[in-house]
Amino acid sequence: MQVYRGMDIGTAKPSPQLQALIPHHLIDILEPDKEFNAGDFVHLADAAVRDIASRGKLPVVSGGTGFYLKNFTQGLPTTPPSDADVRAQLKAELQRGGIEPLIRELADRDAVSAERIHLNDSYRLIRALEVLRLTGKPLSSFAISEKTRKGFDFLLIELERPRDELYKRIDARCAQMFKDGLAEEVHGLFKKYGPDAPGMKAIGYREFLQNGQFRTDFGEIQALVARNSRRYAKRQITFFATLPGVTRFNADDAEGINRALIQKQRKEEWFPEVRD
Repeated sequence: MQVYRGMDIGTAKPSPQLQALIPHHLIDILEPDKEFNAGDFVHLADAAVRDIASRGKLPVVSGGTGFYLKNFTQGLPTTPPSDADVRAQLKAELQRGGIEPLIRELADRDAVSAERIHLNDSYRLIRALEVLRLTGKPLSSFAISEKTRKGFDFLLIELERPRDELYKRIDARCAQMFKDGLAEEVHGLFKKYGPDAPGMKAIGYREFLQNGQFRTDFGEIQALVARNSRRYAKRQITFFATLPGVTRFNADDAEGINRALIQKQRKEEWFPEVRD
């Protein structure tokens, strides 16, 4: 969600001072009313990584969106291309009968995708049903490879904290976001882009919206943001446990992380250019 302009506080976007010190990429490249998916991320990240490596620098891909990172390290799934007629039919059904019938259809035919897709994420819901109707197969059956992409050499590092410490940090961060003006940030985006903009589906933003209106019971909203963030963190931990080849460190173990980087660099010929 850091790709979206104006979504600064709720995404913990790197400050201008930090971005001046350490160059960042794929930040502030879209308006929040534009769609952005894993395929977009992989193509843009590929270009950024190759550009960085061509200058003799070490690219660091950082984040917590496990599905995007898995697609980047292992490749995009070979799902069928979009079909304009099927998509138009699904959008018409959504407009005519609401989202509930479509959610039920997906749950009946592709329970895995139904579990992954948020109830208000009509874009991904329509895509999953589009694949079902085109192929008769669930979107979740189009699995990505379990092997590292050719031409890249990754050092995969997961930063860990004890669960109780992690949850305390999440609660403290949520409280700080509200002090920093999260409600004002979301309200400004709501007025400019409306409640259905893709960016407004993010944790820290969607909790402010109910039935297309902006909520003002900020105490309850803060509790919801913290709860949903803790749940997301739990799903991240579960997801990253399935990734092969990950080296895990305590988040405060800078010495161990640096040692792993040095050992990796000695074993592999890193750069000055990414291999074809």
